[in-house]
Amino acid sequence: MKTTTGKVITRFGADVMVKTKAGETLRCTAKRKFEQIACGDNVTIEYQPHGNARVIRLAPRHNVLTRPDFRGRLRNIAANIDQVVIVLSWRPEPFWGLVDRYIIAATLLKTNVILVINKSDLAAQYATEKAKICLEEYRHIGYNIIETSANKNTESIEGIESTNNAELLTLQQALNHHTSIFVGQSGVGKSSLAQCLLSEVTIRVGDISSSGEGQHTTTTSNLYDIPSGGFLIDSPGVRDYKLPTDISEQALRNGYREFTDYSQQCRFNNCTHQHEPQCAVRAAYKADTIPPKRYQRYLYLLSALCSGDI
Repeated sequence: MKTTTGKVITRFGADVMVKTKAGETLRCTAKRKFEQIACGDNVTIEYQPHGNARVIRLAPRHNVLTRPDFRGRLRNIAANIDQVVIVLSWRPEPFWGLVDRYIIAATLLKTNVILVINKSDLAAQYATEKAKICLEEYRHIGYNIIETSANKNTESIEGIESTNNAELLTLQQALNHHTSIFVGQSGVGKSSLAQCLLSEVTIRVGDISSSGEGQHTTTTSNLYDIPSGGFLIDSPGVRDYKLPTDISEQALRNGYREFTDYSQQCRFNNCTHQHEPQCAVRAAYKADTIPPKRYQRYLYLLSALCSGDI
């Protein structure tokens, strides 16, 4: 049988859509042993004389982003990514604990992280002082933050392809030559941003309910070619994101890059930065030299990890 290689662009049930190196898009059936195949996986497929082609080999992955299902079992969201783009908006209100969890997950995957604050045109109406302070904490510790507006009503695309400040990074520039995944709450505008970047592709875009809650429009992860080079994965929105229950305390701490310089000065090598004597991280928190709200959320996640509800 004739075979070829390609990349999984989406999955539904036992079937996957694969884009081959020749540019074909084929519906393929994956064997049971490939039940955890994911968007972004590189595969070898075998053409069949009748019916769907078959996936016969799954190439080794660089990494895979997972999420526990309602039974606590890990499900693969996307594979072989090198950049996690966490999308927020001023409406629905940002959930900062969710942002921290995604940063921890990205640190485990050894990927770059970018924060996108979408719907910047709504800042005057919905951005609270507390939310602005939280966002500024990420900027302070070195994360790239891109402000965008993908407003389909005003046709505003600020920060996506262009910006009023030539020195600021645009979203399009940040995505070039990377395999990036959009993650975040439902309703923050991930699909709207993807639509602005991929004008030749039709992507379902939803609205915000009157309560301000986001509504799910993307139900599976989908991979798209970026015309200027690279790939973009648009993932389903969430109301929460849980980390794997077997994550270590050290892995949790690694997600807080602002601790690094101080933790080397702690009295104990395995300091949890919670109650130990001569803890340099806790001293930095008290001196207001590390982001206080981030530190408080770290303590919450550490407690959740100890209780098994991370």
